[in-house]
Amino acid sequence: MKISSLKHFFSSAFKSLIRNRTLSGASIITVTLTSFLFGILLLTMMNANGLIKNVESKIEIEIFLNDDATVENKMDLETKLNSIESVNEIVFVTKEDALNEFKRQLGEDNQGLIQGFEENNPLPESYVVKVASGDAIKDIITEIDGMIGIKKVKDDVELVNQITSFTNGMKLVGAIIMIILMPVSLFLIMNTIKLAVFSRRKEIGIMKYVGATDAFIRWPFVIEGMIIGFLGTGIAVILLNNVYILVFNKLTGMVKGGTMIMPNQILTSVTIYFLIGGCFIGILGSMLSLRKFLKV
Repeated sequence: MKISSLKHFFSSAFKSLIRNRTLSGASIITVTLTSFLFGILLLTMMNANGLIKNVESKIEIEIFLNDDATVENKMDLETKLNSIESVNEIVFVTKEDALNEFKRQLGEDNQGLIQGFEENNPLPESYVVKVASGDAIKDIITEIDGMIGIKKVKDDVELVNQITSFTNGMKLVGAIIMIILMPVSLFLIMNTIKLAVFSRRKEIGIMKYVGATDAFIRWPFVIEGMIIGFLGTGIAVILLNNVYILVFNKLTGMVKGGTMIMPNQILTSVTIYFLIGGCFIGILGSMLSLRKFLKV
């Protein structure tokens, strides 16, 4: 393709955008809105998935023992736990270890609350079991159910289930929004291109008369659609970047260590994919419009 032809295509596309600026603006705003909402949902889901992995990497089961649990009971339990493939690590916590950890959690100012615990320690011995994933918890609990010496079993499966349910809900909402807004974006882009074709119908007729190829006539409209998609998603990713960084900084200040994915680990790839996707939507809208309404 000649540089002069390329200049002509882009020049014609920009002139058409300005000429039909009301509809072009509506198309750009719709693409921006669609991309922004989808981006918010996407970033939320990516962080939720990261949170699930983080929680699962730390997930554990606490098995509290009866005070009268014998050495044999403990050995049987350890043997059973070691035979389970999804168990990564087993840590035995003595009554003294449990009391020391309780003291640490209470802090220096509240030590009076546990006065006398040294002589008569009410905290039970326990096993802390680190597991491969949240899905394995129920199987492990089933395996040890009914074993002698076990007083209570505490797990984090409810937390994992809540986060998973939230993520699945966000995916459903995202799909619904895309199903509703994507056709609207395509419709407006198609109408913008249709209006551009109609306003240039005489010029197109002359171009055909003097021998212009179909591709030469189509290119300016394809580029126009691509520009609409690019501008719409471009505005959306600028908003997304700023909103994400703002929320990240706020949460990092409120939650020690932070729980969100670092902006530089997520925003660059999202920006690139969104801009490419915006161009694709614009080109698709143009091609659909041209195929139906431009008889060349």
